[in-house]
Amino acid sequence: MAGCQTGPFSRPVFCFESDCRMSKTWRPATQLVHGGTLRSQYGETSEAIFLTQGFVYETSEAAEARFKGETDGFIYARYGSPTNDMFEKRMCMLEGAEDARATASGMAAVASAILCQVKAGDHIVAARALFGSCRWVVETLAPKYGVECTLVDGRDLANWEKAVRPNTKVFFLESPTNPTLEVIDIAGVAKLADQIGAKLVVDNVFATPLFQKPLELGAHVVVYSATKHIDGQGRCLGGVVLSSKEWIDENLHDYFRHTGPAMSPFNAWTLLKGVETLPLRVKQQTESARRIADFLAEQPQVGRVIYPGRKDHPQADIIAKQMSGGSTLVAFELKGGKEAAFALQNALEIVRISNNLGDSKSLITHPATTTHKNLTEEARAELGISAGTVRFSAGIEDSADLVEDFARALKSVKA
Repeated sequence: MAGCQTGPFSRPVFCFESDCRMSKTWRPATQLVHGGTLRSQYGETSEAIFLTQGFVYETSEAAEARFKGETDGFIYARYGSPTNDMFEKRMCMLEGAEDARATASGMAAVASAILCQVKAGDHIVAARALFGSCRWVVETLAPKYGVECTLVDGRDLANWEKAVRPNTKVFFLESPTNPTLEVIDIAGVAKLADQIGAKLVVDNVFATPLFQKPLELGAHVVVYSATKHIDGQGRCLGGVVLSSKEWIDENLHDYFRHTGPAMSPFNAWTLLKGVETLPLRVKQQTESARRIADFLAEQPQVGRVIYPGRKDHPQADIIAKQMSGGSTLVAFELKGGKEAAFALQNALEIVRISNNLGDSKSLITHPATTTHKNLTEEARAELGISAGTVRFSAGIEDSADLVEDFARALKSVKA
């Protein structure tokens, strides 16, 4: 195909000729509509879905050359497909990464990014403020295979330094964290990782690739649950791992091929449609989240509000250094505990109860009984998750309607 370069391991690097010439100067909103586009001989406007498991070869010699990596082309959909390749290239452009692999879910991305680079006897240091399943991977799964793990309060760089051992190979964190929106100094942790020869993996879901660039801050690997803002419309699961071409070739490539966490081409196509509107959705969601945070902070039923766009956020100085926007999420604590949290959630009319986030629809959840229910009460307390903690994910509805919805619902909650 004209204008294409052959990638390693028989993964073609598709590059429509105009993309090659212009993509480095495009701004994010343009990248997310046009980046990495591959068109078939039919010249379709919308990207095609290549729903195929395998690919055919004109001759036996052509198949042999393809498997040797001597010629351009795909081999098997578990390794890659044209639709997945377009999604990966588009995400690379947005993130500023050299290479990426699309996965079946966000947790497939997290597990792959961590497990592909450790072996028995290695050590992981992770921030303790993690989504429940992420914490399970490092705290429960990895030790089953001889990989040690230390959880730290990631807000203090001294804790990372104290946890380092001679066999420490990976640092892992999410920032802002789920659900209490703590923020960790990514550049500081990345610098320490470089000093000891470890790799920093950052889960950047809550910030979105629009508001935070972990690779620019020194991180080595970035992961996303594309299920969240990237799809943004509650349709499908997906994840993506982004890093340097060297790291992916040496660590993730074989793991990915042989363990099979690949994304469905249909989901890749759905996500390609999602990223086209990502800037528009996130802008509206962030503005609504800010308004809701400011409103809640003034209500007598609310004990505290945590929002990265407010000056009273505990890590406001770090946010100013590493984030270009606030968040689509708000964490707040009701004084009346679980009873108050349930009463509020049940009384909302527009905002729906769901453990997902980043959706076009506003969603709310009670972490202690949903996303973080498997943690001990002591572990939840360490993370600042109380019986009254609630996580709100702003959608794209009119923000005035959302404020009115909360105002009505709070009448059901005792001050």
